[in-house]
Amino acid sequence: MSAVSTARERRVIVAMVILNSFTTPVSLSATNVALPAIADHFALSAAVLSWVPMAYLMASAMFILIFGRLADQFGRGRLFLLGTCAMILSSAYTGLSANSFMLFSGRFLQGVSAAMLYATHLAIIASAYPPNQRGKAIGMVISSVYVGLMAGPVLGGVVTDEFGWRGNFFLHVPLSLVVLIIGYGRIREPVPAARPAFDFTAAALYCLAILFLCLGVSVLPSAASALLLLLFVAGLAVYVRYASFAPNPIWDVRLFFGNAIFTRSCGAALIMYTATYANIVLLSLYLQELKSLSASRAGLILIVQPAAMALLSPIAGRLSDWGEPRVLASAGMLLTALGLLLLSSLDAASGLSTVAIALALTGTGFGLFTSPNSNAIMSSVHRKDYGAASGAIATVRVLGQLGSMVLVALAMTLLIGDRLIDASALPQLERAIQFTFGAAAAICVPGILLSIMRGRMHPARTGTD
Repeated sequence: MSAVSTARERRVIVAMVILNSFTTPVSLSATNVALPAIADHFALSAAVLSWVPMAYLMASAMFILIFGRLADQFGRGRLFLLGTCAMILSSAYTGLSANSFMLFSGRFLQGVSAAMLYATHLAIIASAYPPNQRGKAIGMVISSVYVGLMAGPVLGGVVTDEFGWRGNFFLHVPLSLVVLIIGYGRIREPVPAARPAFDFTAAALYCLAILFLCLGVSVLPSAASALLLLLFVAGLAVYVRYASFAPNPIWDVRLFFGNAIFTRSCGAALIMYTATYANIVLLSLYLQELKSLSASRAGLILIVQPAAMALLSPIAGRLSDWGEPRVLASAGMLLTALGLLLLSSLDAASGLSTVAIALALTGTGFGLFTSPNSNAIMSSVHRKDYGAASGAIATVRVLGQLGSMVLVALAMTLLIGDRLIDASALPQLERAIQFTFGAAAAICVPGILLSIMRGRMHPARTGTD
């Protein structure tokens, strides 16, 4: 897309991006509410069940950088629409799963499809808007994500109770088709004349590192897990070393060298997503297994967090155009840490009001954090690096979400093991939930420090264009 688009082009771009930013999390959060029903249907243990969300996140983490590079070569809008088509098809495949292999392979394909969307949507918005309007537009997009996260648990709970868990994979299809109708014929962007060669070596190194991480966690606490996790660390180190000198790596890590605002903002985002992504997964299990609520009743409680996110994200985005993003973002992460600390005290006797208050705190904190932090990242680089910066935001988000599920998988494996989630396993499930939330609250501390120390900036007066 060209420099700053016309008002009419912006309306089309925003409509497409907002709709997809709404529909993808609807399906994602609805699936998380359906996890107990999926576990019952396929007789999955707690440790194996954690792979339902983790397969999706693993694929997203592996492919998001690849698609970010391909978007710069062949067009962000084209890849965005291709990802929409792929998400429809992969969701249908997953919803029709006849066995656990189809379920997990379908979730992996959904993650690949989502990576096409994650790698492009913020770069599309940043290219269409001038710096003094970008925070508002980013806030609208992020708010639509949280509206989707808010609608997902409610819709997912009702669909699970009335029609079964399979229906959750089809919830987003109608609006995804609308996105294709809006975008078809209206995405006109020139294919770049100069296309740097795709770096297959960098792609392989990065994908292998992510694979080693997920496999290592899945076989804890065996000796093989230690070896796989060492291979993950080594693979990541080799990738960073290689990408520091490669002419066209899939992710140019040199953006992190000498740009403190960019680096520390990305680090804060990584920690924030690691701390918070598993909230809905854990609380879905807590409410349905330990509190014996139906999926639809659990969904009504779970909307508290994304409702607060949706309400505050556009406001925080506007404020970050003219104020200090680090002040809003740091305050948001502090509130999130307090909410997670409260969640770590939950047990079977805790009242539902405690859950609601904790979710309101984490949702308020996340709403204050995300838009200002994303605006700081996009405003700290030049226009030529928008694609890489958007890819960085999406990558640290997905890596953080993956890290959050790794934490869950670790807790489930060590405290529950390969047992099914039944009445005899509920005390262990309670301890696993408390451990995960406590660890999440603790890791917010370095995130707050990174956010405060990122440096001063005012996006509307930053001349990075």
